[in-house]
Amino acid sequence: MYIKLYQYHILPENEQKLMVIQQKAGQVYRNYDVQTKILKNKKDETKWTEISFFESEEDYQTKLPLINSDPIIRELYKKFESLLISDIREEEYEEWL
Repeated sequence: MYIKLYQYHILPENEQKLMVIQQKAGQVYRNYDVQTKILKNKKDETKWTEISFFESEEDYQTKLPLINSDPIIRELYKKFESLLISDIREEEYEEWL
């Protein structure tokens, strides 16, 4: 399994907006058989982690351009960007067990 991890910060008052965006985006991701998880940091209330699970790196390379070209995702991403108070940190992982 290939895993993409994104970390970013938003203001606490924007949490509900983030949840609406993430729920709608999750529906689009599921259309492409991609699962996502959203985590909120317990110590830093502005810090969030988003994890996306792909079957393989090749699956990621194939599906991500399709997901990103979806008009719903493009609109949601604009809204998401307006909530950010930091850059997005991105990491890649592969599952071993």
